[in-house]
Amino acid sequence: MALPPALLTSLAKAPGFIQADFEAVHAAEDQVISIRKNPAKQAVIHADLIDSAVPWCPHGYYLQERPIFTADPLFHAGAYYVQEASSMFLWHILNAVFGADTENKKVLDLCAAPGGKTTLLLSYFTDGLVVANESIKTRASILVENTTKWGMDNVVVTNNDPSHFQKLPAFFDLIVVDAPCSGSGLFRKDPSAVEEWSTDAVIHCSARQERILADILPALTEQGLLVYSTCSYSVEENEMIAEWLIHKMDMEPVFIPVDPTWNIVETAPNGFRFYPNKLKGEGFFIAVFRKKNKAIYNTIAEHKLTFLNNTEKQAVDQFCSLSDQYVYFKNQETIRVFNTHFQQALQQLAANLYIKKAGIAMGALKGKDLVPAHDFALANFDKDTVQQVALDALEAMDYLRKKDFAVEGPKGWVLFTYQNLGLGWAKLLSNRLNNYYPSAWRIRKDSF
Repeated sequence: MALPPALLTSLAKAPGFIQADFEAVHAAEDQVISIRKNPAKQAVIHADLIDSAVPWCPHGYYLQERPIFTADPLFHAGAYYVQEASSMFLWHILNAVFGADTENKKVLDLCAAPGGKTTLLLSYFTDGLVVANESIKTRASILVENTTKWGMDNVVVTNNDPSHFQKLPAFFDLIVVDAPCSGSGLFRKDPSAVEEWSTDAVIHCSARQERILADILPALTEQGLLVYSTCSYSVEENEMIAEWLIHKMDMEPVFIPVDPTWNIVETAPNGFRFYPNKLKGEGFFIAVFRKKNKAIYNTIAEHKLTFLNNTEKQAVDQFCSLSDQYVYFKNQETIRVFNTHFQQALQQLAANLYIKKAGIAMGALKGKDLVPAHDFALANFDKDTVQQVALDALEAMDYLRKKDFAVEGPKGWVLFTYQNLGLGWAKLLSNRLNNYYPSAWRIRKDSF
């Protein structure tokens, strides 16, 4: 792989950059494959391919080779996420600055699609609220899909420009901005990115990153934390943005201790560079900042939720009765559940942002019966009261392809499972089954 000469020249004085080693690792074109397991969904995942653990994330693992993830039912059940190892360093940062102090924290993943960092945040802040935003509508759909598969009920997915969050002053305790960038850190994963890279793109991205950060900082609480990251090597998008945050936006860098054996390059002011010639991961930059200036706590508009009447609530409870920690409400005809503790926060989000997903969709009433939603099938709820049918690997793949297959089980609504994890719903009739797996998500290949 021939790297852009202008990039190599620009990196000559970048912290930790060694040109010969950098060019050699790109010329080798080796692929590093890593996954992050979902701690809420226990399963045996690619046991024959696990190579070693990702040192900075307790749920991250390197694989010896890349399997066909689409052909694995556990992938569709949300048992793991295919994530680049360098990006998992976010877990180490969260552990360093929050530790176990996660209760009631409100977190924003601003540039969230396709959902790698969002699902990591959901696994870390299990007792907090995670808002995942994506400004591009088409990318927001894949974000909804991936957060749904993860099965957590404490997530809200929004589709807004960063400037819209100014209507939520001092709302978030943590904001993660994995900013759009020139993409030089992705050259090994995506060789086509080499052709798209230019010095003009670096300058354009740097200006865009400042605009995004300036727009979002009013939504951060006083003493709140900002995590800024890119998949770029360029100083203009990394260290220079960090300096701008400190000197122009009144942020202060936060020290994060790092094991020196990880070979992550520490760079002023308290940022980290990931070079593929130094560690098992792709190009990445990340830094942490604390908001120093006083936040403005204005009144935030609230949207009134439409709650269920007793008949509707009883219909849901007959299907699956949840604890009092959940509030039931309706969005159009869909019945959803959300953590009661964050009900006011949800009402504020709904009044000020365009919401694509909130909590868990349980289903919609048809007469007095509940037609269960796919969200509910994948949710990390106790479903012992639901009729279930365990599928083997071949049956699971037929189900995910929406192909006809024979299966024995109780008549009526059943949850199809694989390795005790929900895959989706079907309705078993006397002579056939109706497959309710979402058509937009079905596997379209008959063979791999």
